[in-house]
Amino acid sequence: MYKLVLMRHGQSLWNLENRFTGWADIDLTEVGKNQAKQAGEILKDHNYIFDIAYSSYLKRSIRTLWIVLDIMNCMHIPIYSDWHLNERHYGNLQGLNKHDIANIYGEKQVSIWRRSYDIAPPSLSINDKRHPKFDIKYQQLPIQLPSTESLKDTIDRVIPFWNNSIVPMIQSGKKVLIVAHGNSLRALIKYITNMSNESIYNFDIPTGKPLVCELNDKMDYIKHYYL
Repeated sequence: MYKLVLMRHGQSLWNLENRFTGWADIDLTEVGKNQAKQAGEILKDHNYIFDIAYSSYLKRSIRTLWIVLDIMNCMHIPIYSDWHLNERHYGNLQGLNKHDIANIYGEKQVSIWRRSYDIAPPSLSINDKRHPKFDIKYQQLPIQLPSTESLKDTIDRVIPFWNNSIVPMIQSGKKVLIVAHGNSLRALIKYITNMSNESIYNFDIPTGKPLVCELNDKMDYIKHYYL
């Protein structure tokens, strides 16, 4: 049996401000940093150790991972940051206040944009300065950068990375920690657990809480639980 630990980054500044964050590179609040410290203590208290760790390209994910590994005295392990683990791109909603958008479009429409499986928010203009093509982190990637994403689109980039890069590490016996985002982790959990499109609508992952997924030797899902 394998134990994989997943964790959503700690509270970010835009989490606090109730704004759609997506690919915007927003840092942690002090609360978020403390959540990461507490997560590291919890993992240490449960005698977890890791051989390799993964984050997204976004600083709230990277910083959370650094803090966790620092608390655990594990900063020496290899860390891989990859854009495939980025948060879902929220398109033209990125940076806007969720309450304000709900007042304009209605709570139901905003809930569909946030929680549905295959409906993406309105796209960013390709010339919008919020578009990732203007971010130096992505300018060397040989891909078409997204202007918006549904959860399905997020799954389509997360799962190949999971199968090609992370699964071989787990199967080789490496103890793996992934610190990413609410929707990239929802995408991964949906795939691992074979969760239905309807069930994933209401599935949420809190910030800063380690989530353990147990998998059998064939990488089939057994169960998951929070520490």
